[in-house]
Amino acid sequence: QVQLVESGGGLVQPGGSLRLSCLASRSIFSFNVMGWYRQAPGKERELVAHITIADTTNYAMSVKGRFTISRDNAKNTVTLQMNSLKPEDTAVYYCNKVPARITRDYWGQGTQVTVSS
Repeated sequence: QVQLVESGGGLVQPGGSLRLSCLASRSIFSFNVMGWYRQAPGKERELVAHITIADTTNYAMSVKGRFTISRDNAKNTVTLQMNSLKPEDTAVYYCNKVPARITRDYWGQGTQVTVSS
């Protein structure tokens, strides 16, 4: 069974923090690099962070130093800790394997993050 369930989004003030969580099915999680993607209105979906099975991480320049990705292999979960949030971080955030094809792979509903004063 394929499952990707994101949670933890919400409205936060600039400079605030938010922690996103993703529960993935074992078929997606166990044998893939996992990542967090985001899509703002009118923009392409972009990969902001990913993590390998060995816990090697990588970040987009726009979030490096502010976001931290982690995974729990026993629980099939991926977490994104977001600090020092900026208005430009506003987007729907999705988790998925890396790479994932936008139009051909399965995607969850995502979770909305809004950064505004």
